[in-house]
Amino acid sequence: MTIYHQTSRELQDRFDTRRLADRLDEVIITETVSPHDAAFISSVDHFFLATVGPDGMPTVSYKGGAPGFVRIVDERTLAFPNYNGNGMYLSMGNVLDNGNVGMLFINWEKGHRFRVHGTATIHYEDELLPEYPEAQFIVRVTTTAVFPNCPRYIHRMQPIEESPFVPHEGRRTPVPGWKRSDWAFDALPEGDPALDPDAPVV
Repeated sequence: MTIYHQTSRELQDRFDTRRLADRLDEVIITETVSPHDAAFISSVDHFFLATVGPDGMPTVSYKGGAPGFVRIVDERTLAFPNYNGNGMYLSMGNVLDNGNVGMLFINWEKGHRFRVHGTATIHYEDELLPEYPEAQFIVRVTTTAVFPNCPRYIHRMQPIEESPFVPHEGRRTPVPGWKRSDWAFDALPEGDPALDPDAPVV
């Protein structure tokens, strides 16, 4: 099964890249995560998640956590937590609607990037949930295509520090200051950590 569709082929033919695209499809695109790929995914602390809504409108979101927060369950399954956010659930709502996702992993220091296509499902009582402090649920992705991407245009950057909002066992996670703003505070959902007057604020 190829990942290309008719309009991809039109552009490949226009720029004479169909042979190269077919070779890449043959050589580097698989449905399973290799040990080498798993090691890379397990080392990153963020990725970009693409989803598509019922109206066909796409959205892309940034997902971050401690290194290793994306788990390799098996060669066809990835898992990651969903943490408390702004309550919009744009990406996760799309996952509930159709489940089709794209994941982009990047190492900015080494210029390495890796892509995953798959079908995602949400699990409220997942066995991995206790391993992620403060996670609302677990998202599992069954892979349909995994492949590295050419790194030539990746700008080299270095991380400065981990976000203070990444949950860790034994440490109280601060709440974002905007949730204490007049325009947001009275609309917070029941049980939101920002409702606690003793919660640290960043």
